[in-house]
Amino acid sequence: MNSCLYKAKVMHHRLAPKVHSFHYEVFMFYLDLDELDMLHNKLKLMGRNRFNLFNFRDSDHLQLPRERPDTSKTIREHIVTYLETQDVNIGEGRIMVLTNLATLGYQFNPVSFYFCYNEEEQLACSIVEVSNTFHEMKPYFLSLDTLSGNTFKLNTAKYFYVSPFIDMDTNFDFDLQVPGEKLQLKIDDYDKEGNRFFISTLSGVRKPLTDANLLLYFISFPLITIKVITLIHWQAFKLWLKKLPYHKKTDQVELQQDVFKPYQPK
Repeated sequence: MNSCLYKAKVMHHRLAPKVHSFHYEVFMFYLDLDELDMLHNKLKLMGRNRFNLFNFRDSDHLQLPRERPDTSKTIREHIVTYLETQDVNIGEGRIMVLTNLATLGYQFNPVSFYFCYNEEEQLACSIVEVSNTFHEMKPYFLSLDTLSGNTFKLNTAKYFYVSPFIDMDTNFDFDLQVPGEKLQLKIDDYDKEGNRFFISTLSGVRKPLTDANLLLYFISFPLITIKVITLIHWQAFKLWLKKLPYHKKTDQVELQQDVFKPYQPK
């Protein structure tokens, strides 16, 4: 079985305009998309598109923009369709995703990472699926040209509203080691002058995906998806107290480009 868990630590360190740092413990799923149905049948505490302690919902992930969400396709089909727009064809190759699952029905995923292989089990590309608290989503494509050894590296314009305390006229800098026995992913932010002002890392160790570990981590990290969204707002409140510049979502609309699942105000 390719699927597993990672017990991990998230670290954020802001360098400017004021220093602000925090870290917290999490766990994440690393799933082979072709194993989702098998895991649904094998595990008592994890399901697919059905309420459970942990539930992988295909609709929570990447879909090409359209008037109405296409719920008839699986996540693999959506990913393969997206890769075709990037001139990548993996055939029946494996797709792995590092992500959070809906916990007791609630889901919030700041970022998911896909690692795609061709039919010869060679790495073909990576996709970083970033979401914001408006439940918008933007994929960032890392081609084979960005792969060096076992690490994808790409510096690219953000063009997405992620935090009200970060200007959108900035770049993401991805440094993604392909997960193995250890997990080591890094996303930094650079301003338009090329200065790094924000560091974020996700590091961890591989653990077996079993019901015993799912129960253990549910107890150790209770309601983890609610914890994540709560911590995001708590840290935002601390930044507000520090009087960091605040950017509304309606600011710099021209720098919010190619957004999937765009927010529709009521």
